Amino acid sequence: MIHVEGLTKIYRVHVRQPGFVASLRSLFHREYREVAAVDGINFDIPEGQIVGFLGPNGAGKTTTMKLLTGLLHPTSGRIEVGGFVPFRQQNAFKKRVSLVMGQKSQLIWDIPASETFLIHKEIYEIPAASFKERIDYFTEMLDLSLIIDKPVRQLSLGERMKCELVAALLHRPDIVFLDEPTIGLDVNMQEALRRFIQSYNRDYKATILLTSHYMADVSALCERVLVINDGKLIYDGAISKLIDRFSPMKRITLVLGAKIDTSVVEAAVRNGGGRVVAYDYPQLEVEGPREEVTGLSAKLLTELPVIDLTIEDPSLESVIGLAYSEGAAGESRR
Repeated sequence: MIHVEGLTKIYRVHVRQPGFVASLRSLFHREYREVAAVDGINFDIPEGQIVGFLGPNGAGKTTTMKLLTGLLHPTSGRIEVGGFVPFRQQNAFKKRVSLVMGQKSQLIWDIPASETFLIHKEIYEIPAASFKERIDYFTEMLDLSLIIDKPVRQLSLGERMKCELVAALLHRPDIVFLDEPTIGLDVNMQEALRRFIQSYNRDYKATILLTSHYMADVSALCERVLVINDGKLIYDGAISKLIDRFSPMKRITLVLGAKIDTSVVEAAVRNGGGRVVAYDYPQLEVEGPREEVTGLSAKLLTELPVIDLTIEDPSLESVIGLAYSEGAAGESRR
């Protein structure tokens, strides 16, 4: 459904030195440098898949989204979205895609959201019967009955975001780009929007590319992630393999039934192939290689007075942070 090959977007940026003299000089002789916002990335996304698109601020996520929707023209590379070349902006392409940006609004501030929906009905030439069916579907899925006829300026951030999604999906696109759709929302509203996105994907087999700084969005919706840093794609694969690759350790948390000398605890952990992260009786935190964690746990149960034990993978936030760091370090070594 989405094919990207060697995609590159380079900006020519004016460089100005500080000071009055430098300002005058720049009037007659400007210096420029080239910045690669997106640098030769490749990926394919099949129909009906929800893929997380992750990276730190300034990594190139939003630029890539704009390239995929045709808002920007690539410097080089090949893009196909639903069989179309996005920057050609064909009407048939526009009817198949949608871009939702959590920090941008398409609703008209002083009128109810329902009137914006009517405008979209005319823009996308949606038949009256289909329009009613879709409004009923969205109203039920997002619980809009009490807010759809209120002026947008009277709505909360979460209520506006619900209506933004309706406006973006009213023409029933099968390729959806979601750029920070839950930004600024409370936990309950984030969960409601996640459930809706899952339902839309399931009901219409929509292909969805999602960017978010909330790892709960990614872990709840996506089995596959793309990780970008400094414009380069540094990972493409399953979340589980991402954890294996960038965090080969697991965390063991133990509750001890008796206070043991620190040196004894450290010796038991070291002999099992792990290391002590923190020990504040009665809680002991240990880290060990994931392939050896079973043997390490068994040794600790044998040698220490353990009354409770849990084994956890590292948080997705920490894994993504390690991925960013490794990607940046790899670039600096080149």
